Amino acid sequence: MKPLILSHFTATSCLGRGLDATLDALRDRRGGLAPCDFERAELDTWIGAVADVESQTMRADLADYACRNNRLAQLGFTQDGFAQHVEAAVARYGAARVGVFVGTSTSGILETEYAYRRRDPPSGALAPGFHYAETHNPYSLAAFVRAWFGLRGPATSISSACSSGAKVFGSARRMIEAGLIDAAVVGGVDSLCLTTLYGFNSLELLSRDPCRPFDVNRNGISIGEAAAFALLERAPDTPDDDAVLLLGVGESSDAHHMSSPHPDGLGARAAMEQALATAGVSAGEIDYINLHGTATPSNDAAESRAVGALFERTPCSSTKGATGHTLGAAGALEAVIAALALRHRFMPAGVNTAQPDPALGLDYVLESREARVDVVLSNSFGFGGTNCSLVLGRADRARGGNPARPAHREQTS
Repeated sequence: MKPLILSHFTATSCLGRGLDATLDALRDRRGGLAPCDFERAELDTWIGAVADVESQTMRADLADYACRNNRLAQLGFTQDGFAQHVEAAVARYGAARVGVFVGTSTSGILETEYAYRRRDPPSGALAPGFHYAETHNPYSLAAFVRAWFGLRGPATSISSACSSGAKVFGSARRMIEAGLIDAAVVGGVDSLCLTTLYGFNSLELLSRDPCRPFDVNRNGISIGEAAAFALLERAPDTPDDDAVLLLGVGESSDAHHMSSPHPDGLGARAAMEQALATAGVSAGEIDYINLHGTATPSNDAAESRAVGALFERTPCSSTKGATGHTLGAAGALEAVIAALALRHRFMPAGVNTAQPDPALGLDYVLESREARVDVVLSNSFGFGGTNCSLVLGRADRARGGNPARPAHREQTS
């Protein structure tokens, strides 16, 4: 595929607002998880909450969209000058030529939880003023972003569980390649709610400790929330050396099980293989892998087998130990983290992981460090076997501006 450029990007999570806070936390191997104090959530677990989400003021003309998820989206896309860059893209291309492709899993379901608490006791009727279409409906996120920027291009919310925020890159790429649009706002937003917390608790997947991906003692996930966005456009003929390009996208749907991955990670492997093929790069050219890495025993084992079948001790880590699992936002958040790794040439450590499970056979990064990172693979795998892998690379690598890689890699952990 012809590379596209992530001309601007931003991320907000429990690590902080914007790129500087995210980068500083990752470089310092500092996570943002804390004991769960979410309203009415009486659970012995840790969460990755974003501060002051509910204090965000919605524009008067968008009042019907008021919910935690859309407030978090607004908080996210107003960082790092991202909103201004979108507005500049609209000025260049026109509002009808900029699309919106965003991922979410539960959208504004918290607003429905509130509505049921306030329902009329005799009739059971929901309280007046509840706007399902603008809050709980998964499309509300795309509609809100589209309305906020005054866009008139195609808009889609993708809800494929934990691959949602990665699959948006594939959807946007196809629209741009088809000539239907010139640019796309892509991203993912998921926010904390009781449905998610108690849902994963009922599956016995929540850890009582901060999650430890790929650790020998891993025992479950920590739920987080995040908003991450990128502006995707056709790459110019001579982009800046540190510009980040979307080189390849791989998607698969193995449908092995409703909530468990194929034990050998066959769907994950198919997504990675397709991403490499569309990028036109070999497995040996990948410098770092941002793993899906949920910290559950079965998911990490399955992903390790899939990675081991294609790569030979490529340095890798899961950043969910720092951010928690942000579900529908994870793919977008981790794509932005991959972009930061490329732009600033470093490998982020797997926060909270102390003893990588030797049975998994990975070269797991335990300390963040500077490194020559030119091409990165980012994995996102969801319930039901909905898988997506992205290959991102630096523009100067695409022009051959770096010396040849060594014939072998040193062990890094």
